[in-house]
Amino acid sequence: MGGKLTDKDMDQLEQWIGTGPKTFTLLYAITRDGCNATTFHQKCDNQGPTVTVLYNQQGSVYGGYAPVSWNSTNQYINNTSAFLYQLRFSGNEKTTKFPIKSSHYQYALYFHPSYGPTFGYGHDLNTFTITVNSSGTYFALNGGLSIGNTYDNKGLTANDINNGNLNVTELEVYKVDYGTRPSKVKKEDTKPWRMTKSWNEQFLNELTEEIVSFKPIPDLKVKDARILIIGPVGAGKSSFFNSINSIFQGRITQKACSGSAEQSLTTAYTPYKVKVRSGAPLNFRLCDTRGLEESQGLDVLECNYLLDGNIPNYYQFNTNTQITPKTPGFKANPTDNDVIHCAVFVLDATTLEVLSSKIIEKMKGFQNLMNQKGIPQIILLTKIDKLCKEVEQDVSLVFNSPEVQQHVDKASQILGLPRANVLPVKNYENELELHDNNSILQLLALRQMLNFAQDFLDHLLDKKDDEQTEMEKLKLDQ
Repeated sequence: MGGKLTDKDMDQLEQWIGTGPKTFTLLYAITRDGCNATTFHQKCDNQGPTVTVLYNQQGSVYGGYAPVSWNSTNQYINNTSAFLYQLRFSGNEKTTKFPIKSSHYQYALYFHPSYGPTFGYGHDLNTFTITVNSSGTYFALNGGLSIGNTYDNKGLTANDINNGNLNVTELEVYKVDYGTRPSKVKKEDTKPWRMTKSWNEQFLNELTEEIVSFKPIPDLKVKDARILIIGPVGAGKSSFFNSINSIFQGRITQKACSGSAEQSLTTAYTPYKVKVRSGAPLNFRLCDTRGLEESQGLDVLECNYLLDGNIPNYYQFNTNTQITPKTPGFKANPTDNDVIHCAVFVLDATTLEVLSSKIIEKMKGFQNLMNQKGIPQIILLTKIDKLCKEVEQDVSLVFNSPEVQQHVDKASQILGLPRANVLPVKNYENELELHDNNSILQLLALRQMLNFAQDFLDHLLDKKDDEQTEMEKLKLDQ
């Protein structure tokens, strides 16, 4: 099968195409084969029905279905079953089928030896002509998207589909055949790639009790373990806190602002407390802060101040004025209770392939600071339900899913952290009720964060003990 198309995407395309189960075999990919019309025709002509898929830097996925074989003749093809589609827009699921207009069947597809996959008169979707070279991170296709000429655009513009550009990270063409794809993910059929106890109510209660009873090392006089949550805008930082808070409140809560805005909804450093139903706070704080953006958002200096505990609680970040030691409330002499004990990078699993190089560079700059200070780091991989239909239906299959495992590996490679430090989760975003399996996955992640924070505090105590011992030796020598 190969390629970037997920099982969930294939299920959706299969439904749109109709007439029963389908298999999808990758024929052509521009990152592998080059973006060249001659190569496209060599690999895709006379192969029967195909689906073309384009992926862009913004996380949008779209393309077209050709029910007949491509060839290198110079002509339009009459067809009633061809369609264009979108699967995702800006990283969010958005499934839309754009059928061909009944009066334009004669222009369904355009075959030409110098053209890549081309749909409609005008053309509604012309992927590329002749040859397009890679810029290093993307291909600036020289075709065009003018949907609405031959295909029904459903009230959408090209900007609503491809973000107003034809810069793609990948273009794939799959052969579509009748047949059933390999069996779906099932616990009894696949060995988990990460082992846990059996997921049931007892395990949920054990995790809950373990976290409720968590207390930082008392000898350091640290009241709360501080866990810093960092990540790109829209990755799910605030949603993670809301999800954890919901579990301990026993209902869906929305204490932190969350959503899908282009700019960060979080503008202040907020060390959120998580409370049980009685109102008693737990002994950790999930510290939310500004989302990462290419040209603004949290920078290295601000991150350094956060890690060292200099920035006061609820400090409102100002894009025009950077915090300095002269800023009101700046903590010049922070205590062990103020510093960060564990850092969590939140990444959207569905946008790993298109994650900005500038954002990655920022995060690696933060990592350098954390490594110097010995602060442990974790990756929280969100939206894993969008990777695999089986996990969407049953989140307890998360550690049996090859798709999730592949994305865990990819996240590990991006930031150079061990795979064991990559924790997949599904935040409560669309639910009105709590679900045990979803809560178990959230608490598994939180427990690991607290374990890492405890490791950091234990190391800090060892250092202080060693320093004290050295001081006592110096006094005796004197």
